Amino acid sequence: MLTLAAVTLGGAVGSATRYGVSLWSVTWFGSNVWGTFTVNIAGSFLLGLILGAAEMRPLALSPAWREGLTVGVMGGFTTFSTLMFQAVRQAEAASPASAALNLGGSVAIGLAVTVLGLFAGRHL
Repeated sequence: MLTLAAVTLGGAVGSATRYGVSLWSVTWFGSNVWGTFTVNIAGSFLLGLILGAAEMRPLALSPAWREGLTVGVMGGFTTFSTLMFQAVRQAEAASPASAALNLGGSVAIGLAVTVLGLFAGRHL
């Protein structure tokens, strides 16, 4: 239950932070494109930082805190960071082809189903 609570609270923090970055982006740039870019890049760095530190100091974070920060905060902030981290792990595990397939497939298929979803939504 503690882990669920940490993930739930972390998700709220991450989502609220993402919303704040979106407001900042619209205010400064007139669009959320740079907010999304900022969230994706910052989230990738922060997830790597959290998991790298947890890897080097496994006892520093309880499982609930680790999940609250990674799945909760970072998941609410951006899932792009998870995709990037998983691709790095695949490449580190001597599976660069699998990492490339994961990244390429996520982008290509993600774009295709977004177009499909837009089409379907516009014709409901």
